[in-house]
Amino acid sequence: MRVTSDFFVSALVRRIFNGGGFAAVSKRGAPEAGAVFVSVDRLDGTYDFYGPAPQSMFSDLPDGRLFERVLLQADREMLADRLQKEGRMDPDYWLVEIEARDGQVELPLATDEPAADPTMDPGKGVFRF
Repeated sequence: MRVTSDFFVSALVRRIFNGGGFAAVSKRGAPEAGAVFVSVDRLDGTYDFYGPAPQSMFSDLPDGRLFERVLLQADREMLADRLQKEGRMDPDYWLVEIEARDGQVELPLATDEPAADPTMDPGKGVFRF
């Protein structure tokens, strides 16, 4: 069962803070099913940008949310252009901004293997999505 967008975003932000990082929701979308995008500020003027992986990538749809990296070390203008395009297609999207100097953020990528238990990674004691 897929969790709602507001629950997913809340859990993601909490997980980032619990790991000593900083995250903020800069745009709230539709609570039930708004698309979730993640911007990673590398604190050097560049950003990584993640969006929902297209469902056409899968023969069997996954239970949880999967992301794909859309932009890598893009400047602020490129990120703003991409967000403007996304907003025209779907104005009910969510945007979570995360600060990560090394660009590392734990998001379930479409290329990742699924965890045995999709709700908890016992080795880390954190939620997996």
